[in-house]
Amino acid sequence: MQTSRYAFAAVFSAAATTASAQPDAWHLLNQIGIEEIITDTSYEVRKTYPAGLEQGSRNFEITGYAAPMIPGETVRDLIMVSDMGLCPLCGGSDHGANLQITLADPIAMTDDSVRITVRGTLNRIDDPETWQAVILQDAQIVAR
Repeated sequence: MQTSRYAFAAVFSAAATTASAQPDAWHLLNQIGIEEIITDTSYEVRKTYPAGLEQGSRNFEITGYAAPMIPGETVRDLIMVSDMGLCPLCGGSDHGANLQITLADPIAMTDDSVRITVRGTLNRIDDPETWQAVILQDAQIVAR
């Protein structure tokens, strides 16, 4: 059996979330533990979440750089990172945390080099076959 351990993504509970973006949200995103277990006959990803991360955390707010997951005139699905230099799609394993965001309403995405703040419902992803640990759903952009 081969086991590897990684920190991938995490968040804090809605109780810890205020009306402004938490300054250490990205640090906390790196606190979810990911353990990949590979055997000759199976594959499993085990996730551990920090204390206080509740399923369906409402009013979760975070600031970062977002790019469309699928290009188009209007977009609904984004991927957000804290720093444009920490690309999660560039093939390296040394990137920072990232967060998938599904907007409540589609928007025209004109400039992905501008930091934005979004607020929505954070849900855990407990699927044992994916490394994705959380998703922000029904999000609204609250600052550009």
